[in-house]
Amino acid sequence: MIDPNIPDDIAITVVDPRSYADGNAIDEAFAKLRKDTPLGVAGPQGFEPFWVVTKHKDIVEVERNNEVFHNGDKSTTLVDANTDTAVREMMGGSPHLIRSLVQMDNPDHKNYRGITAANFMPQELKALEVQVRKIAKSFVDHMEELGRKNDGRCDFAKDVAFLYPLHVIMELLGVPQSDEPKMLKLTQELFGAADPELNRTGKERDDPKEALAALSGTVAEFVEYFTAVTEDRRKTPRADIASVIANGKVNGEAIGIFEAMGYYIIVATAGHDTTSGTTAGTMWELAKDRQKFLQVKNDPKLIPLLVEESIRWVTPVKHFMRSATQDTVLGGQEIKKGDWMMLCYQSGNRDEDVFDDPFEFKVNRQPNRHIAFGHGAHVCLGQHLARMEMRALWEELLPRLDSVELDGEPTRMLANFVCGPKSVPIKFKMS
Repeated sequence: MIDPNIPDDIAITVVDPRSYADGNAIDEAFAKLRKDTPLGVAGPQGFEPFWVVTKHKDIVEVERNNEVFHNGDKSTTLVDANTDTAVREMMGGSPHLIRSLVQMDNPDHKNYRGITAANFMPQELKALEVQVRKIAKSFVDHMEELGRKNDGRCDFAKDVAFLYPLHVIMELLGVPQSDEPKMLKLTQELFGAADPELNRTGKERDDPKEALAALSGTVAEFVEYFTAVTEDRRKTPRADIASVIANGKVNGEAIGIFEAMGYYIIVATAGHDTTSGTTAGTMWELAKDRQKFLQVKNDPKLIPLLVEESIRWVTPVKHFMRSATQDTVLGGQEIKKGDWMMLCYQSGNRDEDVFDDPFEFKVNRQPNRHIAFGHGAHVCLGQHLARMEMRALWEELLPRLDSVELDGEPTRMLANFVCGPKSVPIKFKMS
């Protein structure tokens, strides 16, 4: 049996938001773990010790065993011990500021997921494709206009990738376009809580209480906004997802306000931010390598493969946590009841046993068994919408984009949970 203790320097790298913003640092740490300690225990100062699950097969094994590995018993994202204690004090013992599908186990997970599941199925989304494509075209037009005004330059992340999926999901949710800037700001505060350029404090997260207070303020704004939405949609339902949530029932009873708020927040944040990050990451790679850009531009049939590779490459959700409900064995290691597990999706998506040349961005990669959407019962509810949005954008943009190159150094968010590009400056020519 391999010694499960992870060296302190690697354990620190795994929890440090700066490692994910750097990109190379976290990839190197995960590669070393996959080789030497594929399933090990990290105990960085200030954190409850946790297992670091780095191999694709072990992540899939945990994801498919929802009775053995729970989402909701402990925090579903990695937090330090002081933050965990503060959240539990604030939430009456619960480790969750928000209770969305992510924090639920069965039977709640199955029941609550069922409220909107049909809205995100491929057959339902097919009817929306014309609308999504129209929105995609409008953002390509917007990018062309920016190019005319700015000597062929824009920040693709901020000017296109952040705004396009945001507009799509807010239209589906029923949020007016005038409120989209507010939703983007709150989303970036939520997922960029450690990033001084995005969070409320303008500081890195050194003081857990100050950081938690800022995060709580963001959640409170979401709650205030969607409480008003709930009241409106219960009085006057519309053909939107907000109405589905507001009037949702579980076992014949209206869902609770805490659960409704969690539902709105997960749709309003994860419903666009992860797609935005992946889209920005795709342009980063295409602008960096003209051959890859031309390869997919000249063969549009590659676009679905480009989308899948982009999702694998960026892996915007870096981890989720699980906790063991019983003693078990995973990857040759003895897991004890109550043990906390970090599922490292970025590591799984670089696993040398699953992917040829895993550190190469291949626009024609086949097969592509990435796990960026998760696996099993908790697989991402919006995966089909995300694929449709990205496919539509590239199908609209690539025929009109004659050339593109980086116009500065792209940057990533400072975050160890959801992390994607923050800025992708490009110079381009449109036909």
